[in-house]
Amino acid sequence: MIAVARVYRWEVAKLLAQKRTYLGLGAAMLVPLAFVTVLLLHSGGPNDIPLGRYIRETGLALPFVVLFFMSIWAFPLITALVAGDIVAAETHNGTLKTILTRSRNRGQIYAAKVLAAFTYTAIVIVAMGTVAVIAASIEWGFNPLTSLSGTTVSAGHGLGLLAASLAIYAWPMAGIAAFGLFLSTVTRNSAAAVVGTLMWALFMQLLGVLPGTESIRPYLLGEQFQAWHGFLRTPADWVPVIRALWVCTLYIAFPLAGAYLVFLRRDVAGD
Repeated sequence: MIAVARVYRWEVAKLLAQKRTYLGLGAAMLVPLAFVTVLLLHSGGPNDIPLGRYIRETGLALPFVVLFFMSIWAFPLITALVAGDIVAAETHNGTLKTILTRSRNRGQIYAAKVLAAFTYTAIVIVAMGTVAVIAASIEWGFNPLTSLSGTTVSAGHGLGLLAASLAIYAWPMAGIAAFGLFLSTVTRNSAAAVVGTLMWALFMQLLGVLPGTESIRPYLLGEQFQAWHGFLRTPADWVPVIRALWVCTLYIAFPLAGAYLVFLRRDVAGD
């Protein structure tokens, strides 16, 4: 574990040295600011989406609205930029052999890369939620939140619901990151892995709206982005939350296992 932690810190340091890391993080923080700006300039609002009608009543409503919009392409793209590159970059830079000579085995290196990718994904989500709450609260106040069931909860309770929603939202994001790691490991090409991951995430979204897919829709990765709705009901609806946990676990486990097997057998002589 100590060895993994050391490699993990090194992987995080490498991420922090890349421009794409800050581009993704910056985009996640700019989107809620853009929402606030647009809402200040126009009187209308996204009334046809969850909590959209309450967006000017409390700063707590904005992050939920942004979660809905960013699940379509923005968050998948941000995740793909890092996950699709984190392994393939070793081929481009020819650094994997160097890492393996530092008394680090492949399992430790792979585990550190997975943890670094997941950490970045979590940071992006938390950063978006934090900026959204602060920016919207400055303009509309940190007031009680109206749930999807129409009941009013205190601002403190609403903040707790937001934290729980961001946590469950991170699971399908981790599923996208896992697929990106898989493509990054198999293709050894950052561009192919990034584009492939984004296309796969968008395909999951498209599949969820096609007619005739009703039977499999609850088990598609894209549908798990809506699991946070369960926290916003009174009483809480745990069915979508629990389903998201085990469904996303499968979407995470299989790509990571496949990528791990490929990584273990990877020929680094030419790297």
